[in-house]
Amino acid sequence: MRGVSKAAWSWAIYDWANSAYTTTVMAGFFPLFFKQFWASGLSANESTFWLGLANALSGLLIALLAPLLGAMADQGGLKKRMLLSFTSLGLLMTAALFLVGEGEWLWAIVLFAWGAIGFSGANIFYDALIVNVSERSQFDRISSLGYALGYVGGGLLFALNVTMTLHPHWFMLADKVEAVRWSFVTVAVWWALFSLPLAVHVVEERRAVRTPLLQLTRDAFIQLGGTFQQLRSLKNIGLFLLAYFLYIDGVNTVARMAVDYGLALGFDASVLMTALLMSQFIAFPAALALGWLGEQWHCKGTLLICIAVYAVVCIWSSTMQSAADFYWLAAAIGLVMGGVQALSRSMYARMIPPHQAAAFFGFYNMLGKFAAVLGPLMMGVASMLTGSARFSILVIVLLLAAGGTLLYRVDERA
Repeated sequence: MRGVSKAAWSWAIYDWANSAYTTTVMAGFFPLFFKQFWASGLSANESTFWLGLANALSGLLIALLAPLLGAMADQGGLKKRMLLSFTSLGLLMTAALFLVGEGEWLWAIVLFAWGAIGFSGANIFYDALIVNVSERSQFDRISSLGYALGYVGGGLLFALNVTMTLHPHWFMLADKVEAVRWSFVTVAVWWALFSLPLAVHVVEERRAVRTPLLQLTRDAFIQLGGTFQQLRSLKNIGLFLLAYFLYIDGVNTVARMAVDYGLALGFDASVLMTALLMSQFIAFPAALALGWLGEQWHCKGTLLICIAVYAVVCIWSSTMQSAADFYWLAAAIGLVMGGVQALSRSMYARMIPPHQAAAFFGFYNMLGKFAAVLGPLMMGVASMLTGSARFSILVIVLLLAAGGTLLYRVDERA
């Protein structure tokens, strides 16, 4: 891509690195393996409840800490260092899933939750670093490049992992179970390896004098209070964050619970894995195209179109009957999921003060994680109360509609 610096490419490649976690672990193998191997003694509704609870609690913890961590990173020039620390936590917890035996569902949930904390915590600082690697005029393009590379990188490793489970003897593995367990190790290695370009080439200015931790924390609380006061006075940023909180809830919930939802409807695991892989590769060119459209036409308008497509998909998914329906839905999601995420990030980055990027993105990620608390819990509770997985997916439409309505009222030029 012309006009993209080495630092911007290195930043974007981190999305290639950590997307292996979202595809193989979060969306793909963990919910499937949890239901059929680690939690085989639990009912389908019970395993859905525990999976939703793990996603909710890990999201809650990082949501509570995100603004403070962001302020600390701004005060000490620590965005890159804190990103790499949380990355280390995430990949170590993911690799440790290899050690969890059949029926040990509680250990699996604990490791998964801590891995999700590492993944989500690192993203606070990754998002904020966009102001260090790109000009404001290129935010849409660079943000979309990151997500596009993420879909390809995550998709390639996921394709390898699926091949390992289908043909374990090709990889000198005993069976499908061993292949899935080794897949978690490959995610950790992939994540670590492709984080190196960011560690080497992304430069962040740091304080000349190292600040003691106690003072850094105190300064961070002071900045956090100032940032909160700014948010109260900046109407459009506050309105955007409220809209984002609502619509990204639907997006995150669909991503985290799609495989579990398909299993509850009785679809074969191979159908679900194929659909997930298909959506990844469709999302690569779609994310680049939507980034270009947002840059050339209108960022908010493009984002609203993507949210509307998500709402239609949720309604459609409540009526689907066949594997072909699931494939069509996966294709539709692939067309817009990168656009929602990338354009939300770039639109917000243009609206905030660059020197307080980590603190402002702390609030951004806090709301994203609180949204991830609400959505899975809503689906899990709806499934338990009604006994219908089809009804549970419809609650997501309400959140998408409310978020889209508020986003329409945001004046990004203001």
